[in-house]
Amino acid sequence: MTHSDVRLIRTRLAVLAAVLITLWSYAAYVSSQDAVDLLRVRALADTLGQPIDRLILSLQMERRITAETIAGAGEATPELVGARDATDRAAAEIREFTKGRDLRLLSAGAVRDRAGELVRRLDGLGTTRSRMDTGRLGLAAAIDGYDEVVDVAFRVYGPEWGAYESGLAADTRAVIALARARELLAREDTLVSAALAGARLGADERRRLTALVGVQRYANAEAAAGLPSEGQAEQQRLATSPEFTALLALEDRLLLQSGTANTLAGVTVQDWRAAADTALGALQTLVTSTARSSVERATPGAAVLIARTGAVVGLGLIVVLVLLLSWAGTIRRLTEELTRPKAAAPAPPDAPAPPDAPPSRDDAERELFLGLTRRNQVLLRDQLSVLDLMQRRERSTEETGELFQLDHLTTRIRRNVEKLITLAGATPARRWRRPVPLLDVARGAVAEVPDYHRVLIAPHWPWSLAGPAVTDVIHLLAELIENALVFSGADTTVRVSGEHRPQGCAVLVVDDGPGLDAAALAEANHLLGNPPPDGPPAGRTGWYAAAVLAGRCGAHVSLRPSRRGGTAAIVLLPARLVTVTDTGRAPAGAPPDTQYPPARTDLPNPSGDGALPTRVRQAGPIGPENGRTSLDTVEMPVARTARRHQ
Repeated sequence: MTHSDVRLIRTRLAVLAAVLITLWSYAAYVSSQDAVDLLRVRALADTLGQPIDRLILSLQMERRITAETIAGAGEATPELVGARDATDRAAAEIREFTKGRDLRLLSAGAVRDRAGELVRRLDGLGTTRSRMDTGRLGLAAAIDGYDEVVDVAFRVYGPEWGAYESGLAADTRAVIALARARELLAREDTLVSAALAGARLGADERRRLTALVGVQRYANAEAAAGLPSEGQAEQQRLATSPEFTALLALEDRLLLQSGTANTLAGVTVQDWRAAADTALGALQTLVTSTARSSVERATPGAAVLIARTGAVVGLGLIVVLVLLLSWAGTIRRLTEELTRPKAAAPAPPDAPAPPDAPPSRDDAERELFLGLTRRNQVLLRDQLSVLDLMQRRERSTEETGELFQLDHLTTRIRRNVEKLITLAGATPARRWRRPVPLLDVARGAVAEVPDYHRVLIAPHWPWSLAGPAVTDVIHLLAELIENALVFSGADTTVRVSGEHRPQGCAVLVVDDGPGLDAAALAEANHLLGNPPPDGPPAGRTGWYAAAVLAGRCGAHVSLRPSRRGGTAAIVLLPARLVTVTDTGRAPAGAPPDTQYPPARTDLPNPSGDGALPTRVRQAGPIGPENGRTSLDTVEMPVARTARRHQ
């Protein structure tokens, strides 16, 4: 083995290591997202959820006593002082949260911002109290001030409190909805308690009471519908209990008398206090018990989730490190063998090995690496199938777009894996037996590159490509298209078209970049026609890969200046690889701006008529509209699809 061979092995192992690390990183990221969500929910519940609950209860109590005091024209009582102290203790816990730094809450920055806004509102509560104590604050203004603080407290809850589409998230939303319904009842209690303390209920208060009762009853029913089955049963039991029945009777009396001179007739402070306190206490107990039971139900699933994440992240990292260390040892051993003096002259390079000689360690390791890479290829194929099913089932535009982005990244990873197998001298598992329309092959190549929306495909492709050459030609065109995209402006397009040639057909990839000077063009064409056996030269990996892929399938690649000043890459496909058909023509009557989406090319063993079927998710042109037919003017846009099609 020569130094060139060692350099080639080192390059290939470096590429394989990069692919392996990328695959592990992707798997670790996907599997850890649910675990991160779960940790965030638990941390928020422990550090902020309980203090927020206590704060809301304290504010509700202080609001009612304050309203009763103002309505009765009295001074601050020990009961009011105690309620204020309870509010201040709960507020201190919120302030501590905003100052702390819990690593589990790194992804909950929006919650911190909302908690900070709540602290600022609580800082202004002292002014409200001072104005009330000096008689400079009216009843309506006082109640509104407390209502605003409570609203800000509820806004601290948000999407960060629920793991993505989990049962715990649904339970959390139901508990928050029930707590909001209880707040409406607490506001109703404040209004009625103040009216009873002042022995009057004005017209504005009567209208507000009517609205509160209706909204509160509706909110309770809606919140109950979102509770788990045991929570719904408990809420139904409370709604039919004597305590709640008494509250409903008092509410109905107040509503019926709201248009009379004495709305409060027949309603005493003692009766209202007993009914309201019982109902509020029972609702708070239901909120607490439902939250506790939802956490208990989520605990077994959380344990499985944490174990799965640990296996993927921890064990996966161990496997990656072991493989990397093994490869490093292989390179070091090969280097030492080159520098170690030989005891005897080496055998001639062309001397055959003994028939019964066991495979060398290098061959065994190569087979191991290729085997692992092929397994990764199978996993990527299965992952693409799952993503396709998710996209077919998904209806949200935003989530479908995110799934498409993930799908496209997976397709590009698969391209790297298959390219690595090819550069190692082996054959990827994804193959076709029957001819495939060359138009589908071109679209499959576009699906494997970034910025695919800048690629325009000509409409007329009356050829089919031999099945065994499909995978290599797809990757070959993808290399040339990606190179054209990288070396041309982001506001330009890359055009792909086919032309008849006497010896077969040619696929042209044309860009509007700055082009190449004569020396660089000659160097590139030499590399494309004569790829070095010891690996790619520095800075020319793309052209080297294109040359190797072309050599495998029997194609020939060359570069020339384009008519617009950019570069045109010409892939000549010999007659033995292509047949003239009509399958590549645009549909009869199709307008010039018909879109042709990238074709799905991840079928494990394509068969049938050899076509790569397509499925369009988004119609409409994304490029220029014209009817010209020359190489540099025909521009058939590639559709922005959510999937390479199956």
